[in-house]
Amino acid sequence: MASPVFNKVVIFGVGLIGGSFARALKHMGAVGTVVGMGRSPASMTRALELGIIDAIGGDMMDAIHGADLVLVAAPVAQTGAILASIAPHLQPGTVVTDAGSTKSDVVAAARAALKDKIAQFVPGHPIAGRETNGPDAAIIDLYRGKKVVLTPLAENAAAGVDRVAAAWRICGAIIHVLTPAEHDKVFAAVSHLPHLLAFALVDDIARKPHADLLFQYAASGFRDFTRIAGSSPEMWRDISLANQPALLQELDAYLAQLTTLRASLAAGDGAAIEGVYANAQQARQQWIGAIEAAEVPAPPAQ
Repeated sequence: MASPVFNKVVIFGVGLIGGSFARALKHMGAVGTVVGMGRSPASMTRALELGIIDAIGGDMMDAIHGADLVLVAAPVAQTGAILASIAPHLQPGTVVTDAGSTKSDVVAAARAALKDKIAQFVPGHPIAGRETNGPDAAIIDLYRGKKVVLTPLAENAAAGVDRVAAAWRICGAIIHVLTPAEHDKVFAAVSHLPHLLAFALVDDIARKPHADLLFQYAASGFRDFTRIAGSSPEMWRDISLANQPALLQELDAYLAQLTTLRASLAAGDGAAIEGVYANAQQARQQWIGAIEAAEVPAPPAQ
């Protein structure tokens, strides 16, 4: 780019999510200065060494001063405290967003922390990730072709929403818009419940007396099913508790499905079991097909 879109971006949490955001913006020449903020001095120093950030923020007023955009990419339970620390120094021209996997709780925390400055906060959630953490996990193309869900507030100005959307688009992301409640219901089903199940399965096997033998014979199917159990326990603890109502609803529905499937297995009802398996297979194939179709580039215009 001829000149940076953002003169200064401040990122709270420069691990996989925040660090990849910074790397992508810097790679595209879209930002002049990236300031990193975080709890771990070692992580901040490493992010500086890797060139993910240009400076480590110390004094909050100096760090936030003159920022075009602030991204909170810390565990969701920390969002309220971070926003409260930002609030006294937040200038009218600065837009704040987040990368939290839950939105209703984040919005409530933001309203409590920012009060009359809530219009400057645009909630967001990038749908991308890996099982690695920390600055070394950050990559330039993490968001390329991935969805980012924004859940704008009634108070947000269109220009603020556009600024956040523009930053993610520069990273290669595709913008979607939901309400906070819609977001939390959707991701309880397709993200938060799968993580809970993966963690639970690995924990169950790890606690068995013959766990070493079981893991010795676990192969690709087990690895694929439990891949997400390698994610940050702290982050997923916070997400599970933050989205408790929606997650409990999905967990109850899943337990009902398991109860039905168990009854079919106990009764030796092969037709019922196959029916569940076949429906799941067809649904997954349709889902994968839709993803692959969306990834096919459009033919050149005639």
